[in-house]
Amino acid sequence: MEGEGKIRLAIIYYSATGTIHALATHAKVVAEADGAEVRLRLVKELAPPEAIAANPRWQAFYEAHRDDPKAEPEDLVWADAMLFGLPARYGNMPAQMKEFIDSLGPVWSKGLLADKPVSAFASTQNPHGGQESTLLSFYQTVYHWGAVVVTPGYTHPDVYKAGGNPYGTTANAGQVGDGERAAIAHQTRRLLAYARALRTLRSRQET
Repeated sequence: MEGEGKIRLAIIYYSATGTIHALATHAKVVAEADGAEVRLRLVKELAPPEAIAANPRWQAFYEAHRDDPKAEPEDLVWADAMLFGLPARYGNMPAQMKEFIDSLGPVWSKGLLADKPVSAFASTQNPHGGQESTLLSFYQTVYHWGAVVVTPGYTHPDVYKAGGNPYGTTANAGQVGDGERAAIAHQTRRLLAYARALRTLRSRQET
């Protein structure tokens, strides 16, 4: 049957103090309600213990989530669609996410990341802390995979509830409210819609 089976969504995220985690977990709830099978995976921490301990919120998040399932390249091979969450570091992705991305060479070289829809969301300390540049720089990686970038654009009023970022939902640190949840919900559903459309297209090409 055309389009048979659940869309498999990998939500891969890094979070230090919980903002990205809050968006990622809401995206999981939305995706499952939309009929997807979801793997929520936290990118492993690389910072030294003394750096984490210097920030009570970082330490608390680390302790609470140290045993959460961690992201592996196989999660992206498994997935039909990928949603990435990352806090900004100087307008770019954090080292933790970059290390994970750099580990994907073996699956990328086999073409196992190509032709899959990908979207991303981000957070910064303040609205001008590099939210847009972080997403744009992340998508440069996706182009190399040959994957399909799916942004929210200005396709729904809910995009504006989180500041109107057309590249992906963004939030200020510690400020995930109804507007941000509405925006990531729309972005997640849009990503899944593209995954279903691509599945249908491939099915037709194979018949």
